[in-house]
Amino acid sequence: MASVNGGGRRVTLREVARAARVSPSTVSRALAGNPRISAATRARVQEAMERLGYHPNAIARSLVTRSSRTLGVVLYRPADQAFSHPFFAEALRGVARVAQAEGYSLLVTTADTYEAEAEQCLAMLRERRADGAVLLASRNPDPLIDELVRQRFPFVVLGRVDANLAVYWVNNDNVQAAALAVGYLAELGHRRIGLIGGRRELTVTQDRLEGFRLTLQELGLEVRAEWMQFGEFSWEEGYRSGRTLLQSHDRPTAIVAMDDVLAAGAMRAARELDLRVPEDVSVIGFNDDPMAQLLSPPLTTVRIPARELGEAAARQLIERLSGRLPPVRHVILPVQLVVRGSTGPAGP
Repeated sequence: MASVNGGGRRVTLREVARAARVSPSTVSRALAGNPRISAATRARVQEAMERLGYHPNAIARSLVTRSSRTLGVVLYRPADQAFSHPFFAEALRGVARVAQAEGYSLLVTTADTYEAEAEQCLAMLRERRADGAVLLASRNPDPLIDELVRQRFPFVVLGRVDANLAVYWVNNDNVQAAALAVGYLAELGHRRIGLIGGRRELTVTQDRLEGFRLTLQELGLEVRAEWMQFGEFSWEEGYRSGRTLLQSHDRPTAIVAMDDVLAAGAMRAARELDLRVPEDVSVIGFNDDPMAQLLSPPLTTVRIPARELGEAAARQLIERLSGRLPPVRHVILPVQLVVRGSTGPAGP
């Protein structure tokens, strides 16, 4: 290993060893944090490095320590969608906050398809460019999770994972969160409640759909397929689905949108159809994104703690890399109903 000092000359590890009066292998072990190196020797090596202007090569050091001090992040969607979506941006912020505090860098995979991103994730871990990975979503089924388990790579999933798999994950109770939304609308007198959801293979969609259906059934309300729409978690999909639901003759009087972005699209569709929110149709979202309270009217939503989920996932992965966690650990964070102006009593 070598580095360039302030004068532009490359300083070698052997020069550091001579200045510290130790062998080159002792310098390497000191850099790797070997516990057999005494504090006095480590201090002497550090002083020689600073005096000579030596900075160890991170890649070469990772070969010695078998650690890159880097966490991989898998977005599960094209970068332009993920970074522009408030939930994923906030979750990534939480991951970065913990990683920085613990001295880790982040390596984010981006691809246009799930298959390409899964392959990038596996390559990143096989090549030791990252010590472990945080998956910012979960699917059912999920071949990537199966392969990560098979190859025993350290990873944590943001989202629920099959209970039969020995996998670390952090999540909120999406079944209960959907029940909270439906129950509140029912309290307002709504009996015709529609749904706008994400892609069916995502566990977040599956869990919120389950909570939606179960709560309607418990309340004796209809579960109607024509009042449910599914697609991407995007404003465009919310708009398209909102128009589909609200143009029907026997339209719902309230809509549960599985994401605030979907809810914003549905509210735009309502305005274009000359329907008032909430007088003609109530709309409730999920996440409590920053833009939720800026909509007109401000959006009622179920707050999902995105940043806290990202922080918990990163903390769990770093603890796992240190060997401090039991074989399996699941973290569930609470949700909160935030009532604003987009919901109101059902009309006549």
